[in-house]
Formats: sequence, C-alpha cells, structure tokens
Amino acid sequence: MRALSVLGSTGSIGRQTLEVAAACGHRVLALTAHHNIALLEQQARTFHPILAAAADPTAAAALAMRLSDTDIRVLAGEEGVLAAARLPQADTAVTALVGIAGLAPTLAAIDSGKRIALANKETLVCAGPLVMARAREKGAEIVPVDSEHSAIFQSLQGSSPKELRRILLTASGGPFRTFSKEQLEQVTPAQALKHPNWDMGAKITIDSSTLMNKGLEVIEAKWLFGLDPDQIDVIVHPESVIHSMVEYNDHSVIAQLGLPDMTLPIQIALFYPNRMSNTRPSLDFAKLGSVTFEEPDRERFPALAYAEEALRTGGTMPAILNAANEAAVPKFLAGELRYPEIAST
Repeated sequence: MRALSVLGSTGSIGRQTLEVAAACGHRVLALTAHHNIALLEQQARTFHPILAAAADPTAAAALAMRLSDTDIRVLAGEEGVLAAARLPQADTAVTALVGIAGLAPTLAAIDSGKRIALANKETLVCAGPLVMARAREKGAEIVPVDSEHSAIFQSLQGSSPKELRRILLTASGGPFRTFSKEQLEQVTPAQALKHPNWDMGAKITIDSSTLMNKGLEVIEAKWLFGLDPDQIDVIVHPESVIHSMVEYNDHSVIAQLGLPDMTLPIQIALFYPNRMSNTRPSLDFAKLGSVTFEEPDRERFPALAYAEEALRTGGTMPAILNAANEAAVPKFLAGELRYPEIAST
C-alpha cells in the first residue's frame, strides 16, 4: 500500500486517484487544490490527511476555518503545495495539477526521492531534460498516468530499449474529427467541452479537441522513454480502446487495450510492478465489433504539427508552445477567441 500526496486532488485525475485510493486501501496524507475548498474540505474529512493546501491564499484561509475542528494542518500558496509535495511521510506524489503550475511541485517531490505518478504532462513538455536528470540523480521513479504513456510503459515491459523501433500514440480525434474548416470556425466552448469518449477537466478537454494534447504527449513521450522525434508517430483511433502501441525492430507490434477509463492507468502507476484486481467492467470485443485508424489531419488541426515542430526545434520552444496554449485556451473559453485561433494565436 502506498502513502500518497495528491497534488490537484479536486481535478478530474485527482478525484479518480482518491477513488482508487479508497478502493485499494492507499493512505492519503496530503491534498492540494487551487481554490475549490468545498470539495477539498470534503476530501479532507473523508481521508484525514496530515495536511491540506490551497494555492489561493484567500481560499486557504477559508479552508483553515472550515477544518478548525480537525487536526489537519492547512497551508497556503505555492509554499503550501510544495510542502505537500515534499511531505516526508508520503512515498508517492500524484502530480495532477494543470499546466506549468505542476513543474515546481513535481521537482520538489523528485528531490524528496518519491515515486512520481505523473499526470502533469506540461512538466516534461517545459523541462523534460531537467526533470529526467533530476529524477535519475535523486533516485525518484517516474511512472506515467496519461493513458497513452501508461500504455507505452506497459507495452515496453521486459524489452530492451535497443529493440524499440517506434511508438504509436493513439488519438481519439476529438469531437470535431470530421468537421470542415468552415465548421470549425463556428465551434463554441460548450461544444468543445463535450469529448466523445473521455470525462476530463476543461483544459485537457479543449486540448484534446484541437490535438494540442496529443502534441504535448509527443513531447512528453520523448523524455519519458528516451526517444528520437522520428520514433514517435500519432494515429487517430476514434474508439479509444487501444491506448497506444509499441513497434519493435522485428516489426511486431504490442498494444495495450482497455475501456476509456483513467482509473486503470492511475492504479498501474500506484501499484507497479504489481497488478491489482478491480471492479471495472471488462472490454467486450464482440460488442466493440471493430476498431478503425486514420492519419491525423495536421492542416485542420495544426496544433499537432506545431508541437512536433517545437520538439524538433528543441531548447525552450516546447515551453513557449505550452505557454501560448495555456494563454489561448482560457481566452477561447471566455469567448475572446474563435476556436481556430487557439492554435493560430
């Protein structure tokens, strides 16, 4: 059983991590959120952690009042989140924060030698060389939580890196896979927030619809698995049951399949190298019937091409790409940008 610090516990991945923890008996010793103190209070009363932190100081003050009848330590601001990441009693940090805000806490957890259940892809997009070097130096194990990278991680077990030819990251294609350029001009935030297969937070749902999320995953995969850009391919797979694939030098392909459910990669990241049973339904192949594949359209969805170009350019370009996207998505959600302008701005 693991002792967890869940960084970003009120987001989609954080909530599902707590579901896994409750089902499997993991201890939850630290919780953090930005400002959703109503849910954070509920989580704290359920799991009785050592500390809870809110990145927003005003929210933290309100949380401290709400939890004043408990012995839970309440901390505020970035220092509070970093304290949760470093908590000595926790052996695993689940980094489920959104965006570049996850970088400093992930590094803090690495410096403490913890296992990192990595759900914050921006950490490696913006600082991949630094983060992986620091993990090697500190002996911190990084296990991916993204379903695609978890699939690659599982498919690589028992093989030598020298045997790898390439990886194939699958993409659902999002809700607008068949839209024309003219239709994309009319996409609203409400439409973009409805992913056909996955239940995720707002930022990653928008990124998935533009294929920016897949582009960020390409960059993340380079650092997680030590790959050259030419070894990373993207294939659209609308059914989202093949979560990604590995092709070896003999051209055999190993894939990881399952229902589109994030609790499995979370469970893998927490229990690795062991596998634990759960109550999730099995994949019904007869009901599924067939699976399909197609090339991504980088003209209608240029964000993927921009990310691939940023990876090849190297240096700070992936961080610049991520910063531009983190600025553009909220503007689109606020009605200040048209949908195609997320990638073009």
